[in-house]
Amino acid sequence: MAFYDKHLAVKEPLVIAGRHVKRYEVVTPGLEITDDIRGAAYAFLPTIYPDFDDPTPPATVTVLHRSAAGMYLNAYNWVWDNVLHCRTAVSGDQPFLGSTDPDLTHFSVIPKDLIGCVWELPPLSYERDAWVRHVLEPDEPDFDSYLEDTMAPGLVGR
Repeated sequence: MAFYDKHLAVKEPLVIAGRHVKRYEVVTPGLEITDDIRGAAYAFLPTIYPDFDDPTPPATVTVLHRSAAGMYLNAYNWVWDNVLHCRTAVSGDQPFLGSTDPDLTHFSVIPKDLIGCVWELPPLSYERDAWVRHVLEPDEPDFDSYLEDTMAPGLVGR
């Protein structure tokens, strides 16, 4: 198998359905994530939020990934103060993942227990450390500083 770096972009955080969403995008060289795909992904996002009440500050980290096979939306939701709840979605013709519609704006939940590929995991590692730095370690959690602290854009993979 060939391995290559992909481009990581950091998008402005949003509040979507009451959760603060830190947004990363991973793109295979030669492809792009268009505004219609991005809009569809974030309209779908609340369907993969946690489905239980939790007092943890409402924070979600997303990785929206464009590959040659299609689109992936990973939602990493902070719950129980120090736990990540993960749900993922897919669009494009990827029957293995439960998606048979070739339209990249039609997302559906991935029914498999997957948390991310090698290009999607570096932001997750960074976000774990940022959560500890800003929310868990200080005497008083600094949620705003957590929301501002993001991984630097650039190549991701190695």
